[in-house]
Amino acid sequence: MYAQVIIDITNEALNHAYTYRVPEGMQVKAGDRVSIPFGHLRKTGYVLELTEKTGYAPEKLRELFGRVEGAVTMQEQLIRLAVWMSEEYGTTLNQCLKTVLPVKRAVGKNRRRIDPLMRYLSEEDREVCLNAEQQRAVEEVLRGFRRSLSADDAVFSEKNAASSESNAGSSDSNAVSSGERALSPEHGAVRYLLHGVTGSGKTEVYLHIMDEVLRAGRQIIFLIPEISLTYQTVLRVSRRFRGRVAVLHSRMSMGERFEQYRRCERGEVDILIGPRSAVFAPFARLGLLVMDEEHEAAYKSETAPRYETREVAWERARIAGCPLVYGSATPSLRLFHLAEEGEVRLLTLSRRAKAGSRLPVLEIADLREELKRGNRSIFSERLSSLLSETLRRGEQSMLFLNRRGYSSFISCRSCGEAVKCPHCDVSLTLHRDGILRCHYCGYAKRLMQKCPSCGSPYIAPFGFGTEKLESFTRERFPEARILRMDADTTRRKGGHEAILSAFRKQEADILIGTQMIVKGHDFPNVTLVGMIAADMSLSAPDFTAQERTFQLLTQAAGRAGRGETPGNVIIQTYQPEHYAIQLSQKQDYRGFYEREMQFRRRLGYPPCEYLLTIQLSAGDEDLLNAIAQETVRELLPYAAESEAELLGPFNATVYKLKDIFRKIVYIKHREHAIIIKLREGFAARLRKHDRRGQLLLNYDIQ
Repeated sequence: MYAQVIIDITNEALNHAYTYRVPEGMQVKAGDRVSIPFGHLRKTGYVLELTEKTGYAPEKLRELFGRVEGAVTMQEQLIRLAVWMSEEYGTTLNQCLKTVLPVKRAVGKNRRRIDPLMRYLSEEDREVCLNAEQQRAVEEVLRGFRRSLSADDAVFSEKNAASSESNAGSSDSNAVSSGERALSPEHGAVRYLLHGVTGSGKTEVYLHIMDEVLRAGRQIIFLIPEISLTYQTVLRVSRRFRGRVAVLHSRMSMGERFEQYRRCERGEVDILIGPRSAVFAPFARLGLLVMDEEHEAAYKSETAPRYETREVAWERARIAGCPLVYGSATPSLRLFHLAEEGEVRLLTLSRRAKAGSRLPVLEIADLREELKRGNRSIFSERLSSLLSETLRRGEQSMLFLNRRGYSSFISCRSCGEAVKCPHCDVSLTLHRDGILRCHYCGYAKRLMQKCPSCGSPYIAPFGFGTEKLESFTRERFPEARILRMDADTTRRKGGHEAILSAFRKQEADILIGTQMIVKGHDFPNVTLVGMIAADMSLSAPDFTAQERTFQLLTQAAGRAGRGETPGNVIIQTYQPEHYAIQLSQKQDYRGFYEREMQFRRRLGYPPCEYLLTIQLSAGDEDLLNAIAQETVRELLPYAAESEAELLGPFNATVYKLKDIFRKIVYIKHREHAIIIKLREGFAARLRKHDRRGQLLLNYDIQ
């Protein structure tokens, strides 16, 4: 047996692993910390991989001295996490290591670089008294945290002597100080789901738990889907624990991210708050993981390895031996199913935390009836009336439409052809500046006067997006101060903060936007939320369409009436009878969960069964089709033998993207191990047909 061992844990060193012989009888596995001979020195390294064969002469290889016992260091935590991800998500260990290990390459220092949150941290965050439900949730999690501390002390006492003995004679001391040690695997690791209605004070619960974790000398990872969605949460954490927080977000440069990771490594901060990449924070004394708004799609990586942060966070917590708290008003069905099965502990907040605050009144506006009455406006009569009243009272409103741009697409009235992107299989979107843009690859061209297919001059825009909604609102309510927040208005660094800060200071009456505006924000003066096309997401070709629609509408409705003034929500739809619309009006998560699970069980969809999605991509369409079909044909008998359902290959929803063609294969089975086995079988058969490696594979397990 041979071990590939890495010594220096940096991104630059990932391709420089060294091969050692594993002595007869030694038990070692990937991720273990080992003592090795290195030149004339005794060094500590990490096992990346074990192999039966090697390209070197065995007699020329040196042997491992042995495993280094003791507490699990931060480096070992991250190595083990990478090994687990490689096995779970079917990608190379090198890819996972580059994802898991924090960036180590310094970038030239910018002396003018300023933390974008600093200008908003002048206000003090006052600790709020908890109600009975909140207090029970805090105590439950802290009981788990205290048990993890007890488990840590016991494990460290047992292993400390062995660790010291193992380190004796080492020229580069392997001893782990009490400040560096972390918990042994799975000791104290417990999952909690904090399920609270919108405005129930989940953030205050997190803050109270975090306070004790910090006082115990532990560190915290606080995950958010994206800073623009939970901007006020970031501010509250930064204010409450001033000077102890590092922040990551997607708009940071490489140098800014490097500085935040370095602060974590040097122990200058105890909390890292950020999106999914923050789960890999270089903390050795990790005591708590918080994953706020766990249902958000932003937590799913779209590039290899296509990891699900919910699962990676749990594996990180298991390795570190610490509690993990998920929070959401609309939890993902998979997580709530685990809570129902008893694998996750459910903590419930059933009412709003702020005194006098109540859930808003939700009304459904049937756009079919509006049309019958002759109303062809974007606004229903009821929404238009409430907007006028809200403006008159000096209160604020939010208008939600989950589509940016001025018009959805441009189509010819003569031949019926829509103007499409030449590089992607999608229609171009018209913007108010007269430019047609592809929202996938960025291709842009000016609006033409004639149809490119038939030459007809009868070419016109159809549908509408946030730009057109803004234009119409300004015409309808010329006295209103209006802000728009979408991907187009927040391109520049600091764009999110500037818009949200201005609205929070009541410098605008109406905020128009996509899903950026309806999740996680707390604006006490907002008393009206209008959902312009509530059923838009129901038409998505995805079995999760109902779940995402319910989550989106419930979260959007939760922005209204968070102060003492009652709130109103208008849901405009062409499908008022759909259960996702009806149950979001009632804010009935439990009812939706039970109804949706009936649908999932009947068709064998997650979380009732596992669903493996295999995406094959290539620039050569004929080659892609031939290899995909032959690989599926060969795998079919093995799938049938395993009682698995194999479907495909099908064209992807967006078949061509940036001149690359994409095919999809689905495999369903109730057992995770069978799914992994069939995934490996598919990959092996594909490699046999694709010897030149012209096809790219991506896996996604739900």
